[in-house]
Amino acid sequence: MPKQIGRLLTAMVTPFDENGEVDYPQVRKLAIALVKSGSDGLVVSGTTGESPSLSIEEKLRLFSECKFAVGNTASIVAGTGSNNTRESIELTKEASLLDIDAIMIVVPYYNKPPQEGLYQHFLAIAESTHLPLIPYNVPSRTGLNMTADTTIRLSKIDNIIGVKEASSDLDQISRIISSTDNDFLVWSGNDNETFQIMCMGGYGVISVASHLTGNQIRKMMDLIISGKINDAAKEHHRLLPLFKGIFSITSPIPIKYTLNKCGFNVGPTRLPLVQPDSETVVFLDNLLRNYSIDIS
Repeated sequence: MPKQIGRLLTAMVTPFDENGEVDYPQVRKLAIALVKSGSDGLVVSGTTGESPSLSIEEKLRLFSECKFAVGNTASIVAGTGSNNTRESIELTKEASLLDIDAIMIVVPYYNKPPQEGLYQHFLAIAESTHLPLIPYNVPSRTGLNMTADTTIRLSKIDNIIGVKEASSDLDQISRIISSTDNDFLVWSGNDNETFQIMCMGGYGVISVASHLTGNQIRKMMDLIISGKINDAAKEHHRLLPLFKGIFSITSPIPIKYTLNKCGFNVGPTRLPLVQPDSETVVFLDNLLRNYSIDIS
């Protein structure tokens, strides 16, 4: 089952129209385009999808629309996590009734539970669904790191199949990889760390840059898998300015701007996120000139 979810998953933006409403026709178009440009699956209503600004009704419709669009050609991973365990369980239960493939749950933010609280949070949500579940550790967003010990402990729960690791702590990530069973999958949560994490035995990436360069990221990953590390490293270095540049200000502001600039309309961000400032616009325009874009 885990392998069907895929090595290259795109953390998909949520297209909005000019009035700030979810643009469902563009959602379907984007989902199809991402799969055609290299993605094995899509994470819907994650950080990049502006999940804190989406209603429960919008999230559930997004899950359905994306699965309808891609069918069996790609997996749909539903972001149903929050810092409210009961609310996360309810949304997870509703999402699990849909034709989706897995659930992603972010580490609770703001209330900063101890590690035992994190374990109990993920355990309770995992027990509420028959679907595979992927915890998401992103301390830069949550203000809290899920330790290697907690992740290793969670790996023993049957339907917790892996982790999205965005801690940027390569020692921690290495320990998770070496101390869990081979069928526990570690996805890089940062594009600029995919090369290192996969070389250590990680499984893949949940990517933002794959909106623009999905086929090129897949090429780099395939080179790693086939043992052509020097060639993969060249691709990593070539793509690194893009990986870093699309996080020059708060994501998903840059990736939405660059998609729109490339002619793929995904609309604006929702408040409290805003359009990029003029200096960032110049930077992103110059950045794009250095790359061919895969999505169309």
